[in-house]
Amino acid sequence: MSQRSAASLARLTCLALTAMLTNVAMGAAQDRGAAALAKVPVTTTSADARAEYLKGRTLGENLRAHDSREVLQRAVAKDPNFALAHYSLALNSPTAKEFFDHLKHAVKLSDKASEGERLMILGLEAGSNANPEKQREYYEKLVAAYPGDERAHFLLGNNYFGQQAYDKTLREYQSSIEIAPDFAPAYNLLGYAYRQVGRFEDAEKAFKKYIELIPNDPNPYDSYAELLMKMGRFDESIDMYRKALTTDPKFAPSHIGIASNLMYQGKHDAARKEAWKLHESARNDADRRNAFFSTAVAYADEGKFDEAVAELKKEQSIAARINDPANMSADAVAMGDVLLEAGKPEEARAMYQEALTRLERSDLSAEVKENARLVHHYNLGRVAVHTKDLAGAKKHADTYMQGATAKKNSGQIRQAHDLAGTIALKEKQYEQALAHFAKANQQDPYVLYRTGKAYKASGNEAKATEMFRQAVNLNTLPTLNHAFVRAKAKKMKA
Repeated sequence: MSQRSAASLARLTCLALTAMLTNVAMGAAQDRGAAALAKVPVTTTSADARAEYLKGRTLGENLRAHDSREVLQRAVAKDPNFALAHYSLALNSPTAKEFFDHLKHAVKLSDKASEGERLMILGLEAGSNANPEKQREYYEKLVAAYPGDERAHFLLGNNYFGQQAYDKTLREYQSSIEIAPDFAPAYNLLGYAYRQVGRFEDAEKAFKKYIELIPNDPNPYDSYAELLMKMGRFDESIDMYRKALTTDPKFAPSHIGIASNLMYQGKHDAARKEAWKLHESARNDADRRNAFFSTAVAYADEGKFDEAVAELKKEQSIAARINDPANMSADAVAMGDVLLEAGKPEEARAMYQEALTRLERSDLSAEVKENARLVHHYNLGRVAVHTKDLAGAKKHADTYMQGATAKKNSGQIRQAHDLAGTIALKEKQYEQALAHFAKANQQDPYVLYRTGKAYKASGNEAKATEMFRQAVNLNTLPTLNHAFVRAKAKKMKA
């Protein structure tokens, strides 16, 4: 599961493909029974469209997005007003541009669908507008209206997962499984939730059950491989990723997983060769973009920042070719992050401004643009820290915190605490820094690294060593922050 920015391929979003199972609403009155009434209806005027949709839903839930899109497109061709099919196409889109296009169609058509479908669609829209609190409210209404629908609980669990409310996450996934013991996606995300809280044995059981349910699909092996990588069992992880590729040689995430393992083993050239295999076998722009991103991370992990930026420019050129402003903006932010790490804050500032400008000039929603303006304060605050303008950094940090708090966006609130903690660390206010870092994202390796620095500066060597160890051994799928931190944390740990 990638931790990349929201505009990139978000694996959790792909895993949340949740078109709901029941009878097509074709005006035929029939007694469905109490169990069926607990499910969200699927509203379409075409039985053929419904059949195609259900096939596409299953493929998408099992992370076979490319195959899913082909089937879902047939469903839309048979019923252009099929709101839930557009919703599912959005979730399986290879680019941000296609995601927003299909989401726009789904929202427009939602008044022709059932209330349950409308709640699903509006929940996805709220998430795309960086409003997880509003999304949660929609999903809670969905679960209240359809308590016997496994996918309703699954959606709510995904929202809690994104907010790092893992106790609630586990509860909702367990509810999905209790309702439908053979609902494979719930076991997948249950494994990831256990992994996040360090319950590796429980995670392993969940992934093995996932494999048992759909042994001929690649993603169960891919998910188990990611757990093995997290545990530092790199060779076993590579073997499991290769098993995923035997079921589908073009399954993009497994190439990225192998490249990640090789990078963690210090085999950077081999990691980049594996990423290039993905590029050569790419079925769509998402595969090509991920190949370039994975290569960029491998370069950044070696401290080769110019090469990393060059790969990110190639990634951005793919988005530019189809005029995809959301992904072009995300790529500009990524380049800014590399430049900031390379000690080039003014060049980083220019990239952050480019990212904002691309969204401002796009036809994306007012909510997306408003959120981009808010996030720009976070980016400018980081630049100000690097230029030692701590007064300016504080102004941006305060603005970002106020905006994130007003929106009740827990992810952004954690980012705001990270920025505030970084400023306090620069001011040698170590207790204040530690208080902020404790409220920041504990899955972000930079937060762990800075926490270690604060402990070390305050004289707590044992705590510092532990935090540096955690930063080194996070072992996630490729993120720039982990690449930036690993070498530095190793030196501090030593």
